[in-house]
Amino acid sequence: MVFTACQKYKDENYDVLIIDTAGRLQNKTNLMKELEKIRKIISKQLPDTRVTTLLTIDSMLGQNSLEQARLFNESTSVDGIVLTKMDGTGKGGIVFAISDSLAVPVTYISYGEQLTEYSPFSREEFVTKLLEFNK
Repeated sequence: MVFTACQKYKDENYDVLIIDTAGRLQNKTNLMKELEKIRKIISKQLPDTRVTTLLTIDSMLGQNSLEQARLFNESTSVDGIVLTKMDGTGKGGIVFAISDSLAVPVTYISYGEQLTEYSPFSREEFVTKLLEFNK
């Protein structure tokens, strides 16, 4: 599937190619190997294309997210973090530990499920909204 997507990206001259590997569990060795394989396919098919790898972190997962981020970073070299589900009970504070530990920025945040509810991450806005949720 990734090979075909890369071919279509090149053949039809697209500006962006998004490959979503949603639902991957970090404790599954075969899945981490699959991520490595995907990275290799992209490198071979699109050698001159800038690739950005974003790791989506569920704000409700807490400490498990740190280990997930470490393992994903080992397999794919994560460039940024997307923090989701901030509209629920999750606080998402683990992103600071992940960002610091891996030297990877938090790039986007979602306060809902609609595309319009995603925005570039701002530490100031994050802390302000976090404090509003606690009132």
